[in-house]
Amino acid sequence: MGGVVNTFGLLAGLVSLVLIGLGFPLIIFGERWLGYRWWPYMLGAGLGLVLLSIFITNDWASVLLAVLGATLTWGSTELKQQAVRAELGWFPFNSHKVKPPFEAVIKKWKVPNL
Repeated sequence: MGGVVNTFGLLAGLVSLVLIGLGFPLIIFGERWLGYRWWPYMLGAGLGLVLLSIFITNDWASVLLAVLGATLTWGSTELKQQAVRAELGWFPFNSHKVKPPFEAVIKKWKVPNL
């Protein structure tokens, strides 16, 4: 059974692992400098990238956008938990965070939680 080995799935899995792994420091540093109230912007960016990925014909670009979008979408649900962990002293706490646009409106929304 000769033939060419298809490594696309293996490489896509490894790239996905790296992108998902980069989501952890993104959450830690994002919450530290921006705060958890940026979650709607992160959620919107993530869902937008996932949606954009279905219109991309290049397989690699589509995979990268979809995984990055899924990572951002998941990250938007983790920001509040990261804020709690920082308040507990598990991570450095920054009291001078950048306030998001429309913060008064965002405060009224329930933060998503997985």
